[in-house]
Amino acid sequence: MERKGIIKKAQRVVIKIGSSVLTTSGGKIDRKRIRLLSESIREVFASGRRVVLVSSGAIAVGMDRLGLRGRVEGIPEKQAIAAIGQPHLMALYDTYFHKQGIQISQILLTRDDLNHRRRYLNARDTIDALFKFGALPIINENDTVVVDEIKVGDNDNLSVLVAGLIQADLLVILSDMEGLYDRDPKVFPDACMISRVDEIDEEIMCVAGGSCSPTGIGGMGVKLEAIRKAASFGIPTILAGGKRDGILREIFSGERVGTLFMPQRDPLSRKKQWIAYGVRSAGTLYLDGGAVKALLYGGKSLLPSGVVRVSGNFERGEGVDVRNLSDDLIAKGLVNYGSHEIEKIMGQRSSRIKEILGYTYGDELIHRDHLVVLGPGRKE
Repeated sequence: MERKGIIKKAQRVVIKIGSSVLTTSGGKIDRKRIRLLSESIREVFASGRRVVLVSSGAIAVGMDRLGLRGRVEGIPEKQAIAAIGQPHLMALYDTYFHKQGIQISQILLTRDDLNHRRRYLNARDTIDALFKFGALPIINENDTVVVDEIKVGDNDNLSVLVAGLIQADLLVILSDMEGLYDRDPKVFPDACMISRVDEIDEEIMCVAGGSCSPTGIGGMGVKLEAIRKAASFGIPTILAGGKRDGILREIFSGERVGTLFMPQRDPLSRKKQWIAYGVRSAGTLYLDGGAVKALLYGGKSLLPSGVVRVSGNFERGEGVDVRNLSDDLIAKGLVNYGSHEIEKIMGQRSSRIKEILGYTYGDELIHRDHLVVLGPGRKE
């Protein structure tokens, strides 16, 4: 499908705005930019689309309010600054969106909200209800309370998870990068922007990450990892420069701005999206070569016979990573047995589970319906 067809089809849209878009070169909040973006988002609203805004900027606003400059290293200090900045950021959005006749709403999320299925579904239902009220949900990570164990990580990844949550038809990431170039345009003035990417493969990651090339683009690798998740959800993504006046108008007119990343043709189901990227892993199962092959290419469930090692302490129903003996991530899933049970039955035939444990929850450690293969050659 061509770009204009994707834009025409897009009725549910997630727009992510990075801190660099909302601030000036001196680190102050760019009120003009917020005003222009609010006007452009109103035009998207007026086209009948439903929009979610994922916005960074709480820490930047807090530092601006406190008159701070430079980097803040301490986690409590960052969380305190975010606590100061978040209400002022929302006040700015309210001021400018109110002038456009748009009612805003605030949703603050942590990974725990996406990890627990009921809370995940509640978040989805809340956003659907806000759509019915004609409101604009503005989402940010709850920086004031988040710790590493419950942190999504960054708002690029958060925007992808939100896009999957609401079954978005399009994700737009606005940053200080105009799109994906074939090499770093700050170093190479003749660098060319890549208009469309059909698959984020090793070559594309090499261009972005710089691990295998001296022309890599700093910071782009993290964005592409997030965009690859969106592609696995079946969601196309446009990465474009947020400081360009009228950028959203150009995007939703179908103009060839930024880089369009195409979705996978065989996207994950909503439940498997949640398992793959919403559930926090509580442990790891290590498999022999035969089991890895069965998962990657055979479309099989995970049986105890293929497990050679268990790491972590987890209960039945929790999420675990599944890795090969080289520690490569192969899959992720919800286990039918806890870690202490798997340690007793690993390497054994499924027919011996009841004999060893005295009970059974089924033949599979992870049923295929509760397993997401993440390695190459994925067969769902």
